[in-house]
Amino acid sequence: MNTIQNKQAQLTNRAMFARRNLWSGILFGLGFVAFLDETLFHQLLHWHKFYDKSTVAVGLVSDGLFHAFSWFATVGGLFLVADLRRRHALWHKMWWGGKLLGAGVFQLYDGTIQHKIMRIHQIRYNVTILPYDLVWNISAAIMIIVGIVLIIQAKRDHRNGTGVFSHAS
Repeated sequence: MNTIQNKQAQLTNRAMFARRNLWSGILFGLGFVAFLDETLFHQLLHWHKFYDKSTVAVGLVSDGLFHAFSWFATVGGLFLVADLRRRHALWHKMWWGGKLLGAGVFQLYDGTIQHKIMRIHQIRYNVTILPYDLVWNISAAIMIIVGIVLIIQAKRDHRNGTGVFSHAS
């Protein structure tokens, strides 16, 4: 197969698997950021548990369930990536856009719904919380915006037939 045929096949695969690329990135981003949250803030720094409104034992169980959820999402996203690579349909820009979108949506949900509305935990206790909330939610918004920009660019690249290259796998 020559280079032009490879490029056309990759464009066809991208069109067929655009949604899978996006959802693979979203799942991976969501799971990865949840995993980082769990590992850094829950286990290493001991700033909070997933559910702080009960006993330490309940908090530990809630952390375990949260950790399992984050791994299922991360591994599920990676299984989709492996399938996309096998089909020569992995679309890096779309995937990274989905990854950042998923990470940002999880973090914004955590920072607004879980921290402020449900009040199941805060980022940190016994400190002035506003700077932590601002950094948490602004970084989430930045990830969402950059993710959306990458997704839009990927779709535009596909329409224009640009951004596709062949490589040995």
